[in-house]
Amino acid sequence: MSNQFVHLGDLGPRPGVLKAWERVKHPHGWWFAECCAEFLGVFIYTFAGTGPTFVFNLSNFTKVNNIGSLFGIGLSYAIGLVLAISICAPVSGAHLSPGITIAATIFKGFPPLKALRYVIAQILGAFVACLVVYAQYYEQIKVLSKALEAEGVLDVVNFTPQGIAGCFALYAPVGSSLRYVFFNEFICTFILGIVIWACVDHTNFYVPTSFISVVIGLGYATIIWGFSPVGLAANTARDVGGRLMAVAIWGTKANGGAYAAIAALTNILTACLSLVVYETIFADSSRVVSPDRHHHLHAQAAEQEYRTGNRPAVTHIPEPYGSSEKITA
Repeated sequence: MSNQFVHLGDLGPRPGVLKAWERVKHPHGWWFAECCAEFLGVFIYTFAGTGPTFVFNLSNFTKVNNIGSLFGIGLSYAIGLVLAISICAPVSGAHLSPGITIAATIFKGFPPLKALRYVIAQILGAFVACLVVYAQYYEQIKVLSKALEAEGVLDVVNFTPQGIAGCFALYAPVGSSLRYVFFNEFICTFILGIVIWACVDHTNFYVPTSFISVVIGLGYATIIWGFSPVGLAANTARDVGGRLMAVAIWGTKANGGAYAAIAALTNILTACLSLVVYETIFADSSRVVSPDRHHHLHAQAAEQEYRTGNRPAVTHIPEPYGSSEKITA
């Protein structure tokens, strides 16, 4: 199969140090590359959304208009997801969410040990991203904290969605009923789960591989724009990683209380439930794999063959790549 494709290594030798690393990575270290991809993907997505969240809250505190908005936050998270999936999917599949990883483990045979590695990497990615944003805005945070403390309202607002800590950890709106917060989280993440499973369905002709990240990003932005004021986490990694970062900075009072369980666990439940619903109603053995996905699946198999050394020699560039010229050393 692999001789149907041209690999990067067929186009010319890579630097010696990279070839040496590949000789280690291919048989023994691919899991590390996958974990790094999951870490980086969640880092990018969290980093992209956390910065605009701080800017929005800062504008509310300083009464400066037009430097942040809910629309900007949703769009930033969406763009972050598009970037994260586009960069990381070729290596790890870009789960970027413990809910997706756990659902794939329960229902699709994803290896449990690999799933554990993914979940740890995902949470760590969000944790580090929040720390980085905190460091970037440290001077502003210090000034704002002193001002709020002088007014005697720091402890009142800090651990709310509008507070400083609320830019990094996720909290339920003040005075809200956790039953309604749970209901909102359940509905939003269930719909998002359906969107995700539809996008990764190999028989879905309407979402080409290159548009998967865009559609998922739009789905994520939609629930942020419409329903985040009720209370929305949507991703266990983003929630737990950000909450651990807040606890590391502000102590256990930043833990979020009972809401923490809703934020961390609901989307895992809905990822599993949405997969069951999608497989029951939408998926069917009669559906045809799209040519785009068919080619992609064969390319993935060719990469696996290349990494294990079980591939025939490539003597020409096949027609799908637009040329039949021989490859010269």
